[in-house]
Amino acid sequence: MNLPTASRLQFTPDLNICRILNGMWQVSGGHGRIDPKAAIQAMFKYMDAGFTTWDLADHYGPAEDLIGEFRRQLTATRGKEALSNLQAFTKWVPRPGKMTKKLVEENINISLKRMDVESLDLMQFHWWEYQDKNYLDALKYMTELQTEGKIKHLALTNFDTEHLKIITEAGIKIVSNQVQFSLVDRRPEVNMIQFCQQHDIKLFTYGTVCGGLLSEKYLGKPEPRGSELATVSLRKYKNMVDGWGGWQLFQELVAILKEIADKHQVSISNVAVRYILDQPSVGGVIVGARLGVSEHIEDNAKVFSLSLDDDDRDRINAVSRQSRDLYQLIGDCGDEYRR
Repeated sequence: MNLPTASRLQFTPDLNICRILNGMWQVSGGHGRIDPKAAIQAMFKYMDAGFTTWDLADHYGPAEDLIGEFRRQLTATRGKEALSNLQAFTKWVPRPGKMTKKLVEENINISLKRMDVESLDLMQFHWWEYQDKNYLDALKYMTELQTEGKIKHLALTNFDTEHLKIITEAGIKIVSNQVQFSLVDRRPEVNMIQFCQQHDIKLFTYGTVCGGLLSEKYLGKPEPRGSELATVSLRKYKNMVDGWGGWQLFQELVAILKEIADKHQVSISNVAVRYILDQPSVGGVIVGARLGVSEHIEDNAKVFSLSLDDDDRDRINAVSRQSRDLYQLIGDCGDEYRR
């Protein structure tokens, strides 16, 4: 399977990425046991299909180690030049507190070693506590490490618009911010997108298929509860649905998405992903990959041949207008992690 050129984005001058990123949160536990051998085999399948870009973090269980092992096997079987087709974006999620160059460098070195790279393609930084201003020191030290060649590009995860602005005004060059963005959670549309457009910052979005809730599996089904929400993702995004408008309104949304999906001969998830990919400043959508457990390679590929028309968007937006305002309920992007 060859993905069309529309599947690619020249994200930075040196990074050409797939606009659907393979999310590795699913290997961190809470999504079922992952067998490392089966996981690596699945990574080759994704890579060969054109899904060459991976999103991971230092705390996603063995995610960084899997990238390192995958790189070694890729080199052994296909030569070192094959590595140029692979992009792996990690995160550093430290505990707040005093930041020193030594502490920052030690943590970056751990990721370099685990991923078996000389330089990190993208370091996406998360900070739990805005009152603790040490995040600016951490980013300044990471900028120094970027100059030294250990990091290619600096990015953020779950920063709100106000603090993204503070960081930008401090002269720190940020290329992307990773935020929750879906047909249920449209908070980035309030402030974040406009700021990102003005400062040439891309958004990488997660939760776009609501952990799988935005799919045929939940169309016309009674509200799932307890053990039916079998993964961390399902529990997390079911809570978002509850805040947004509840199961009945969600069923209206899924029913409309199904009609649009049938019209274009694609899946509900395809429509949900395409809608967000079409939004300004969105560089890519992260879709979870339960490596060696289940895969959606062929289905995800259909996103790139899908074109939504004005009528499709109007029908989706008509349902959205009936929902509660999550920006008023929760706050800006990432605020749910800081309450």
